Amino acid sequence: MDRLPFNLNKDEKARFIVDMFTRIVVHYAFWFTEVRHQMGMEKALTVFETATKKSIGIQMDRLAEMFDFKVEQGIPGALLEMEDDALNQLMTVVAKNWLANDGVWFQTLEFEHGMNDAKRCNDSCWAQFSPYEAHAVKRFLNLSEQSGLEGLKQVLNFRMYSLINKQTVVDEGPESFVFQMDECRVQAARRRKNLDDYPCKSAGLVEFTYFAKAIDSRIQTQCVGCPTDEHPHDWFCAWRFNLKQ
Repeated sequence: MDRLPFNLNKDEKARFIVDMFTRIVVHYAFWFTEVRHQMGMEKALTVFETATKKSIGIQMDRLAEMFDFKVEQGIPGALLEMEDDALNQLMTVVAKNWLANDGVWFQTLEFEHGMNDAKRCNDSCWAQFSPYEAHAVKRFLNLSEQSGLEGLKQVLNFRMYSLINKQTVVDEGPESFVFQMDECRVQAARRRKNLDDYPCKSAGLVEFTYFAKAIDSRIQTQCVGCPTDEHPHDWFCAWRFNLKQ
């Protein structure tokens, strides 16, 4: 008999189903990447919003029917019924998983192809993810297209990083503020192992510049300090955001 999915044993079927979910995620990412390549980031984000709303709705309804759970406006009822502390814990776990995923990709490239290729791919990835994350949060918070420095402050509080790192905003007046990453989960782990800071400045320049521009195209980004730069003990990197009216 030919080897077919329905002929697998239970363990194999379970592993196959997990692999199927992985394929959905990868295929989804390729769709977004290709639309962005063919039509540009702005149009890709618009298409992404429409497609995501429809796709999540279809998938949730089918899973809800299969596993007999409620769905309210696209959200599993179990999430809506969770206690507040449990929701906070879940948000933190999801953010940690996001960071672990990022680290696994980097280390896999580093160990197999070297630091230069890992950093090159990492920086390019941030050039794509930063504007997407900024757009996603801006839409979640219903901010205006050019939401200025106050909008940027709000969005920085809803990044994945904000749930697992400690950060501070230092106001310098109506035209600028400094954002400090006081405790970075990655760098703090290296410090505990008596390792030098990871040299993340090249990625940071891409990440924060693209992020701020996606919030408001008038915002300029300046690196105050980021490894390998020397920095005080109370922060790992700091960035000045400036918007002249």
